[in-house]
Amino acid sequence: MKLWLYFVGKPRDANANGMAEEFLKRSSRYMQCEMREIQPARFDLFAKHASARKVFLDPAGKPMDSNRFAAMLNEAEGQARDLVFLVGGHDGLPSEWKPRADLLLSLSAMTMPHELARAVLAEQIYRGLTILRGHPYPR
Repeated sequence: MKLWLYFVGKPRDANANGMAEEFLKRSSRYMQCEMREIQPARFDLFAKHASARKVFLDPAGKPMDSNRFAAMLNEAEGQARDLVFLVGGHDGLPSEWKPRADLLLSLSAMTMPHELARAVLAEQIYRGLTILRGHPYPR
């Protein structure tokens, strides 16, 4: 199983990915993880990850607490199914991609910059994996 974290577009601040990279590096102790910035017009996410579970971040998506998020990671692991997360750019998700997601996930009812959403999602991935492994991080 592998976890993919995709972001639409480049961040305005060159250091914006630092926190996300750090949390994914920590997550790689538990699961193979990869992070990439993409341009939807040049990348066919659905062809590349046909059998993966696709979770797209959207303000109108389903809210989840950390334990439910960990359960979702556990379910994907149990099925040996890759997980693909997608954070939209400043215009949100590509309109034609949104209906094709397996799950639309909301990180918060509050609006946040997509650069911050990257870091929050990466931290929740790490938190979820440590919950599943009994690590003391999520105390």
